[in-house]
Amino acid sequence: MLDPITTIVVLIAVGLGAGTLGSMIGVGGGIIMVPALTFLGLPPAQAASTSLIAVTSTSVSSTIEYSRQKRIDYRLGLTMSAFAVPGAVLGAILSESVSVESFKLYFGILLMFAGIYVLYKNSILKDSAAKKRSMAYAAVFPATFGAGIIASLFGVGGGIIFVPLMLLVLGLTMPRAVPTSQLTLMTTSIAGIFAHGLLGHPDYLQAAALSAGAFAGAQIGARISRTTKDVLLQRLLGLALIAVAIEFVIDWFASR
Repeated sequence: MLDPITTIVVLIAVGLGAGTLGSMIGVGGGIIMVPALTFLGLPPAQAASTSLIAVTSTSVSSTIEYSRQKRIDYRLGLTMSAFAVPGAVLGAILSESVSVESFKLYFGILLMFAGIYVLYKNSILKDSAAKKRSMAYAAVFPATFGAGIIASLFGVGGGIIFVPLMLLVLGLTMPRAVPTSQLTLMTTSIAGIFAHGLLGHPDYLQAAALSAGAFAGAQIGARISRTTKDVLLQRLLGLALIAVAIEFVIDWFASR
């Protein structure tokens, strides 16, 4: 176990990297922060809620920068938020009943899907124009409610669902989907934090350390995303997420 000062330094660094990557590809930094908190020994509800505070920092920072760039579809982002927010409250309540072992299995599966999505994001973007009407438009909002549950239950923000929905079903381009996703992430995460806070879940000191790094990282990521071709970065991140997913699932099997 790390000493308190080292833990804070590590969390700031984790938040910086997670905020940068999360802002660049629009999936939220929670997919990086939650594994770090879990490996530091936090129980599931505390890890999820602590990460969610930092995810909010990332999404607020990104939303500010993307708003300056006039890249956000506010009507869509707020409409999706109306469905995601109740899901976030429900996710916080459900997190109380998830054991460490079950959390590792479920989060490992989530990370596996996130890693595959990140790896194939460019293919999804290329195919989105042809497929955007192949799924019922009405499916977007129930799926957004589900994304709210996942965001709050696991502390990941929900971007791994919001962005594909915007691309594949609504036909948005990536430069529009990622900024709009950040707005929805922000409102969903705030609702999740409120619910988790009432239940006494977050570690606010660790959340502050993560948030400090994540806020700065999100600004960096939002600016880099305008000019950087991030194919290599996507592949490295996707492979890393899959590797962590495998580790979580192996830990689950070992605990049985």
